Amino acid sequence: MRYSRPVGVLSVLVAVLFLLAGCAAPLPSDPGQLQYPALEFHLPEVETLVLDNGIRLYLKEDRELPLVQITALIGAGGITTPKEKTGFADLFGSVWRTGGAGERSPEELDEFLDHLAANLGASMGPYTSQLDLSIRTQDLEQGVSVLADMLRRPKFASERLELARLQAQEQVRRQNDSPGAISRRLLMAALYPDSSLGYTPTHDTLARVSRQDLVDFQQRYFAPNELWMAVSGDFDRDTLMQLLQQNFGDWEQRQVSDQVMPTVARPKSGLIQVVSKDLPQTTVVIGDLGLTKDDPDQYAVRVFNYILGGGGFNSRMMREIRSNRGLAYSAYSYFQVGRRLPGLFVAGTETKNASVVPAVTLTREIMSELRNNPVDQDELQLAKESQINSFVFSFENTHSVVNQQMTLMFFGYPEDYLASYRDRIAAVTVDDVQRVAREYVDLSRQQIVLVGDPEEFRDELEQIGLPVTDVDLDENPETAR
Repeated sequence: MRYSRPVGVLSVLVAVLFLLAGCAAPLPSDPGQLQYPALEFHLPEVETLVLDNGIRLYLKEDRELPLVQITALIGAGGITTPKEKTGFADLFGSVWRTGGAGERSPEELDEFLDHLAANLGASMGPYTSQLDLSIRTQDLEQGVSVLADMLRRPKFASERLELARLQAQEQVRRQNDSPGAISRRLLMAALYPDSSLGYTPTHDTLARVSRQDLVDFQQRYFAPNELWMAVSGDFDRDTLMQLLQQNFGDWEQRQVSDQVMPTVARPKSGLIQVVSKDLPQTTVVIGDLGLTKDDPDQYAVRVFNYILGGGGFNSRMMREIRSNRGLAYSAYSYFQVGRRLPGLFVAGTETKNASVVPAVTLTREIMSELRNNPVDQDELQLAKESQINSFVFSFENTHSVVNQQMTLMFFGYPEDYLASYRDRIAAVTVDDVQRVAREYVDLSRQQIVLVGDPEEFRDELEQIGLPVTDVDLDENPETAR
């Protein structure tokens, strides 16, 4: 039987639509007059506890998907690597993951993880060594067992070390292919000359890393009281605690010496390093040391950086260098807040060779303007609102919340750091921005790296007012360290 809608019902629906349209407030002609409700964001609660042997746990259940994610963090990294063994950190992370663990050979471990459809990654940063595991809920028991083997009984198979070494040496061979990689390498070497942060691996330094070096590091620094674990996803808390007790309960805590941080000092004088490459444009990087997490200026610096070059098209660098002068397609800046040592302050762009000096000069003029004159109140408000509104995107999923809270606690951030972050940004004033600009931007000590064809700009470099040196990477690759 054919079905047709009654005319009376259709008439009522049409009438309701007209009524709703008449009740709706008219849209303003100016988009700037649009009003939105206040953005509210509340950090999810994360359970924290410490096991009897010192393992610190950060837990958050999430039943959305039948998956569990675990991050295991050991509080030691590659920061103390001696110069003659530069490259140790990357080799450790690679062989830790690929070299087998427990009773499983490298091949057996790979096959086992593939069978479970599990993702397992390993890495070593400057201050930490980390495992990241994603596994189905039904396979959590096997996943925790694998983590225990990786942390307590890694094999570091010799053949996997040799493979990782060959791959790293190939990267060394190709390290001068990318102008961006060259500029960053030279900048890091200039700012961290006496630290592994500023060293670059060579064939010789990679060759000096032995399997025993990997074993010694694991035996020296891996202990339950140095282990932090973030667990999120579809797990039962009681079941998880039983699995942790079975796999880690007999791991006895012991005293582990903290790694001694190298001394880092701001450059006493500026320098322009020029690397000649047959390219139509030059990569420009201007850098200095930034600040650490313990510096209360970090909030004002974040706002200052947004105004300078971190705010995309809302930043002064992008507006002046790209939009108003047409010197480059993009321009940027960023401040890194160092966890243990001062992070980087970098401003950069890519421009045609003939425009190098105008682009560098204009960037430094913008910095001077921020040092010498207060920012506009509207510009300040836009920067603060952008920082506050983008804060929520720091937490892509439940595990990012748990992992970030664990990481912040490991590095000694205040307990209310995340909860108070937006309020601290909102409290930044015009005077604060100018004060940090004067404190952290010193044109006389800036390290500038130019990678391009200098024939079109060499004669103009003296206008910048800093000494100039040429870097020949082919003739003396050690200068890249």
